[in-house]
Amino acid sequence: RRVREAVVSTQSTGEMQPRDSGASGGGGMTKEEKVKGLLDEILERLPEEFNMMEMAGRTEDRSPYTVVAFQECERMNILTSEIRRSLKELDLGLKGELTISNEMEGTMNAVFLDKVPNNWTARAYPSVLPLGAWFADLLLRIKELESWTTDFALPNVVWLAGFFNPQSFLTAIEQSTARKNEWPLDRMVLSVDVTKKWKEDFNSPPREGSYVHGLFMEGARWDSQSGMIADSRLKELTPACPVMFVKACTVDRQETKNMYECPVYKTRERGPTF
Repeated sequence: RRVREAVVSTQSTGEMQPRDSGASGGGGMTKEEKVKGLLDEILERLPEEFNMMEMAGRTEDRSPYTVVAFQECERMNILTSEIRRSLKELDLGLKGELTISNEMEGTMNAVFLDKVPNNWTARAYPSVLPLGAWFADLLLRIKELESWTTDFALPNVVWLAGFFNPQSFLTAIEQSTARKNEWPLDRMVLSVDVTKKWKEDFNSPPREGSYVHGLFMEGARWDSQSGMIADSRLKELTPACPVMFVKACTVDRQETKNMYECPVYKTRERGPTF
């Protein structure tokens, strides 16, 4: 709690700094110059939107996994389109070709303070990262989708944390398994096994289900030797978990003995990211 209060206090202090257009001491850049530089860099590095028509034209098999890939690409297009639109609009405002609106000023202040603008977060996935790290993470998510949609083959190991909607992918595992085995969908449940391997150790996806990575533990760690949850080590706040094997089965085949139902959150914050 104290750490969170300190972070909030630091952010509040930063937001209280003068926001005039004068240069900072020591011959530094003006606020507008700094924002313009960051704006240009983001626009230059931001990939083009996914061509949904072209993707649909080369996809005959609409498996549950393929549907998830399309949904993720569509949501990514909405986000990147808004990023591009708002930054181009702000660029015109900085050049004096448009009047600076309240939204443009909000975007400018956020970029200047290394925060993600509100109109981006409204279209994005839950995240607590500052703008610089958030944008680097965004590029990784786009790269992952580009790789997946090249041939729509399920990746060897899926970055579960890289989805807008991870639940949809977990549902796709249930749907795919139910179709293959002709099991009733309303009787399907998920089963998770923690492997002793990492992403680089896998050369192919499983025959059923999916290998997933990108999960971390807080307040504990996974001990690969014993295959159990163990006390966290000193200074290891959020140790990474090995790859997990997520598969589906009918509820009557689910093993619950010696299993811990661990809550999973999309960010380090609790509440609606469950």
